[in-house]
Amino acid sequence: HLWVRSNPDQLDLLRDGVRRYLQLPADQTVLILHAKVAQKSYGSEKRFFCPPPCVYLTGPGWKLKQEQIKARDLGEAGFRVCGYMGLDSMGSSHMETQKLNFEEHCAKALYISDTEKRKHFRLVLKLFFSNGQEIGTFHSKLIKVISKPSQKKQSLKNTDLCISSGSKVSLFNRLRSQTVSTRYLSVEGGTFIASARQWAAFTLHLEHCTRGEFPLREGYIRYGSVVQLICTATGITLPPLIIRKVTKQYAMLDVDEPISQLHKCAFQFQGSEGMYLCLSTEKVIQFQASPCPKEANRELLNDGSCWTIIGTETVEYTFSDSLACIQDPVSPVPLITMLELTGGGDVAMLEVQGENFHANLKVWFGDVEAETMYRTPKSLVCVVPDVSAFGSDWRWLRYPITVPLSLIRNDGLIYSSSFTFTYTPEQSFLPALQILPKLTQDSDTLLNSIHQEFTRTNFHLFMQS
Repeated sequence: HLWVRSNPDQLDLLRDGVRRYLQLPADQTVLILHAKVAQKSYGSEKRFFCPPPCVYLTGPGWKLKQEQIKARDLGEAGFRVCGYMGLDSMGSSHMETQKLNFEEHCAKALYISDTEKRKHFRLVLKLFFSNGQEIGTFHSKLIKVISKPSQKKQSLKNTDLCISSGSKVSLFNRLRSQTVSTRYLSVEGGTFIASARQWAAFTLHLEHCTRGEFPLREGYIRYGSVVQLICTATGITLPPLIIRKVTKQYAMLDVDEPISQLHKCAFQFQGSEGMYLCLSTEKVIQFQASPCPKEANRELLNDGSCWTIIGTETVEYTFSDSLACIQDPVSPVPLITMLELTGGGDVAMLEVQGENFHANLKVWFGDVEAETMYRTPKSLVCVVPDVSAFGSDWRWLRYPITVPLSLIRNDGLIYSSSFTFTYTPEQSFLPALQILPKLTQDSDTLLNSIHQEFTRTNFHLFMQS
């Protein structure tokens, strides 16, 4: 371990390390991207998850870790990250794990068989260094199991498969149900492409919607709506598109029912006469559909204009072992979801709510450790440090002081968060603060008294996520 809590010098050493980390965070992030639903395989067939689950390792901490391992004479080979992904173990013994290809970042051969009776499952990712040291175990979000894409019209009572505005989706094109022909809408070099190797998640925004049974306030997207596709990684956007239902390679112009998972759809450029988003090998182009003389509500498409739509999820785990040589796995990684302030004065308490908490975690306000009590795996309670812990100069109290919140394990492993805590002086004190510098030096006792009372009783909580 890096320090012993009973030793003040070691605690000071830790605080210095946390201060350096806050100035130059050396985070390591594990990012898992996956689909919201998975179609069950029947008999001997294997319906591989599409799009395949992807794993990305980001953040400067991975390079720092590589340098640490090289310094211990283990060389490059000792640093290489190995990963295995499979389904959580609640199911049958037929579950297989697949070794990750970190060049392609994805697990392409995962599936769920018809022997599985559960309606939801999670993916499990296990990461190791090539020298055998375990990094940790990471879980995806819940994935819903479906037998096949729903063809019946969705109702307000059955909306769990509907796609809503603001959700993230993936689009892929597959010829004659052949897995090898699958291409995903993606972005590369600032250009939209149809890739056989990688897929992108797009935020689907509702621009305009026709009238129908589903109220607009529900936010569900229906066929005939004008939508915008925005790449979550690059922010690049396609022009406004009208989303159309596809039936037997025809775009249906008069259908306005809600869009569901794994539906076949087409994207008509708004304001155009039958021009559709289309792929040609790896290029994304426009295709001119053919009108149907006998059926004015249909337009004939080609294979490259027919897309399958599916919702996607992203889960992110961030940690930093820059303060210590960590031997234990970094998992379970705690995640903060909400903060709740109670009390005031000397007994101001902050409840930290989230997941994966344990008794070996302490809450830190910036570089100040808070007295922390473990309650449940979803709740920690800590005493809010006095603002004077961040500087003894009373002039600080003219301005708000914002500090980041993080969790630190008892071996020095840091879990950062997106939350901050802000100490804010009340407006009624500001005139007094502006006058105080004019007082004589004989007023030191008065100043100290005001400072102590002020710092104990006046702060507010602001949360940023």
